[in-house]
Amino acid sequence: MTDSRMPGEDEVFDGEIVDAEVVDDSVEEDSADDAINTESANDGEEVAPAQAGATAPAADEIPVYGDSGEHPDTVLAAQRLEDLQRLNAEYVNYKRRVDRDRAAVQERAVRDVLDSLLPVLDDIQLARDHGDLTDGPFAAIADKLESSLGKFGLTRFGAVGEVFDPTRHEALMHAAWDASNPDLPTDADSTTVVQVLQPGYRSGEQVLRPARVAVADPE
Repeated sequence: MTDSRMPGEDEVFDGEIVDAEVVDDSVEEDSADDAINTESANDGEEVAPAQAGATAPAADEIPVYGDSGEHPDTVLAAQRLEDLQRLNAEYVNYKRRVDRDRAAVQERAVRDVLDSLLPVLDDIQLARDHGDLTDGPFAAIADKLESSLGKFGLTRFGAVGEVFDPTRHEALMHAAWDASNPDLPTDADSTTVVQVLQPGYRSGEQVLRPARVAVADPE
C-alpha cells in the first residue's frame, strides 16, 4: 500500500524521514540565540573576544609611576637637564677664572722682565746725568731702549719739588730746607722731596720700585 502523505510534510535526508516540525523548531532556536547576541552587542554589554589567545595585559606590563605621578622618562630627563645646566655653569666659571689668571700671569711676566732691566736703566740715567749720553750711537740706543720699554707701560717718576708720598717715595735721609733752590716750591706746606737719589719706576699703576729721595720740611 502506497504512503499517501505529500512531500513537504516530512523531509527525507540520506534516506531518513525527518519531521519538518523538528527542523523548524531548531531553526527558530538558532535565530533566537542570534537575536540575543545582537541585542547584547547593541546594548553595550561586554562580549567575550572571539579571537583565540587574547588575554588581559600582565601586571608587570602596566607602567608604574612614582610618588610624583610623573613618568620615569620625564623624571630622568629632568635629572639630565639639571646635570647639564650645572656642568655648563661650572664651565663658564672655569673659563672666567682661566681668562682672569691668564691676564694676571701676563702682567706679572711683564713686571718681572721690567724689574730685571731696572739696573740697566739706572746706569743709563747716571750716564745721562754725567753728560756721557748727550749724542752718539750709545745715546740713540739708550733712547730706543727706554722708548721700547715705555710701550709696556714703564714710566720713570721722582723729581725735586714733589710732595712726599710714602706709597711712591722712599725717604733715605732728611735734609734742611734750602730756600735758594729754584726747584723747590715757595708755597710748600708739607714734607717735600729735595733730592732724588734714585728714580722710581712703575708699570701702569703698579709701582716696581719707589723713588729713593731726600726730604725736607718747609720753614
